Amino acid sequence: MNEDRNRKKFRNTDAVLDIHDRPSTGQWIGLSLQHLFTMFGATVLVPILVGIDPGIALVSSGLGTIVYLTTTKGKIPAYLGSSFAFIAAMQMLMKSDGYPAIAQGAMTTGAVYLIVSLIVGKFGSDWLDKILPPIVVGPVVMVIGLGLASNAANNAMYSDAAHTVYDFKYIAVALITLGLTIFYNMFFKGFLGLIPILLGIVSGYLVALLFGIIDLEPIKEAAWIAMPNFEVPFVQYQPKLYINAITTMAPIAFVTMTEHIGHLMVLNKLTKRNFFQEPGLSKTLMGDGAAQIVAGLVGGPPVTSYGENIGVLAITRVHSVFVIGGAAVFAVALGFVGKLSAIILSIPGPVISGISFVLFGVIAASGLKILIDNKVDFDKKKNLLIASVILVIGIGGLVFKLETFELSSMALATVLGIILNLILPETARSEE
Repeated sequence: MNEDRNRKKFRNTDAVLDIHDRPSTGQWIGLSLQHLFTMFGATVLVPILVGIDPGIALVSSGLGTIVYLTTTKGKIPAYLGSSFAFIAAMQMLMKSDGYPAIAQGAMTTGAVYLIVSLIVGKFGSDWLDKILPPIVVGPVVMVIGLGLASNAANNAMYSDAAHTVYDFKYIAVALITLGLTIFYNMFFKGFLGLIPILLGIVSGYLVALLFGIIDLEPIKEAAWIAMPNFEVPFVQYQPKLYINAITTMAPIAFVTMTEHIGHLMVLNKLTKRNFFQEPGLSKTLMGDGAAQIVAGLVGGPPVTSYGENIGVLAITRVHSVFVIGGAAVFAVALGFVGKLSAIILSIPGPVISGISFVLFGVIAASGLKILIDNKVDFDKKKNLLIASVILVIGIGGLVFKLETFELSSMALATVLGIILNLILPETARSEE
């Protein structure tokens, strides 16, 4: 009882705004827009690659985040956006059966999350401390940040989707955006010091305009109000059983669960809390699963927590769930405002990359801090081997595929790290 009371009273003094701190109205809008712009590029990229309306993906990400915040009782500052893990499966299903099959697959993955959450609720999550010690957690968190580094670099260098046309203007815009973002972080204070990412995106956009790499025509042609293309069962289509969708997408749920746990590790470190205990892994999995089901019901792709937004939390030290909730509301509203959607959709790759160099790096540095804070001894061969395998496989992009099942490099690195930690002896024979 006393432990629960202490957890409720705890406030992270390192945070500018802690989890339950409410910003003023002006700050609230700026801070929420910062999260919105940060997640926008990745969230709309998934539906574009699959053939789903980007507007509905914005709506589903906002609704999914609200569902997640509600399920976890407003205790975890996490934003949920379109999941990249399901892209290949969704592309295949879109060609064969259309969106109804994707929707069924999304709801199936959500159901898998709910089932696992009930199991965790029944048997607890104490096992996590055994399979996820600092020597596994630290490198995994580093992989979450560094594993995306090549994408950021490619988008900063190449002007074509195939990454074959090197463009000096692109890398110039990316580096200027990076420099301005670092400047805002270091030298601005007060409210401006809380929104360096938003300022970096706006400044980078203006620089990109000067370099002539933004096409303004889609913005001019976009309608102010545009209804997203909702795909609601029994309204837009009559659902039926798609066995292929279930068998294709359900196994991927266990991959995204690994990413879910990895993101919770980072958030634990940033907020100085243990979300595996409070509100509990069962609640966080339930929230993620419910969000995926909601996304499937309205016509969006499956959603998952976003490392980009965790990066914003780390840099600004603003951990307020009110800010995350505000971003979710803006995302839903933006799905209906065609002109604003077109403006944000026009933000070029090098601007997002310039910001990502900071965001992804901060996440990776958080993993390094976990190792330092826990005084992990790298003179021990066991620790050295575990970290080496996780880092090289996770950052190198090794993927495990078996027919339609695919284990991403981050998930594979995590699984191998856990296995090595459990089976390797504490001391190598050469150390005895």
